[in-house]
Amino acid sequence: MNKKDTCEVFCYDEEKVNRIQEDIQQVDISGVSQLLKAIADENRAKITYALCQEEELCVCDVANIIGVSVANASHHLRTLYRQGIIKFRKEGKLAFYSLDDEHIKQIMMIALTHKKEVMANV
Repeated sequence: MNKKDTCEVFCYDEEKVNRIQEDIQQVDISGVSQLLKAIADENRAKITYALCQEEELCVCDVANIIGVSVANASHHLRTLYRQGIIKFRKEGKLAFYSLDDEHIKQIMMIALTHKKEVMANV
């Protein structure tokens, strides 16, 4: 950041600041931060994207798609599951994973669209 990117004088709109500070305390920003942090890992982003493309995948499918061991894929899937990004079901000895809900797909698709727009404007 250079000097042109910052205010040259320190002043702020007290009403706006107080209102937004109050609003921030009413929402679960920490939870949103944790959700985005979970998807921020490249392999977990690939898994999330893969589950946007296919409604359900087993651990072995995921491992092959992202090019890692089944154990590594399982680790990433557990992280995504703990953050409420994906859900799973067992069918015999197989574990199948899917997105928790449509919102996760929307978040991923919006992020990809935004990235394409940013790259087009560079």
